[in-house]
Amino acid sequence: MPNTNPMQINRRKFERFALSPMYTSIALRTLDEEAFAHEGHAYDISEGGMQFELDRGFEPGSRVVLRIDLPDQRFNNTGDVGPGRAIFVFANVVWLDDSDVGPTRMAVTFTNFARAGDRERLLRHISRRALRRAA
Repeated sequence: MPNTNPMQINRRKFERFALSPMYTSIALRTLDEEAFAHEGHAYDISEGGMQFELDRGFEPGSRVVLRIDLPDQRFNNTGDVGPGRAIFVFANVVWLDDSDVGPTRMAVTFTNFARAGDRERLLRHISRRALRRAA
């Protein structure tokens, strides 16, 4: 059923794509942390943001850095987790849901890709159409 509430606004600028549960690992650090100390899994991704889960929640407005390990069909059977598959991005937490027992779901908007080529790597991954559109 479509959303008919005129007070709710969809602020998304980019189409979201679902990721296979438990197959897209992410790691997070705050701007004042040296290492990626928080690990979890992504649910969906777009050019502009991502939804994921961690054991610990971060409040909306928190500025973070993410390492996203994109799954790649070529590496599924080899166990390869080498360099070049990860994307590094600066982001802002925009919401969190800690109402369920267990990991906390959060979403971020990307503010800046950390390395040259990371945005293009993400766009190539999305454009392969190996991902299904998220609701």
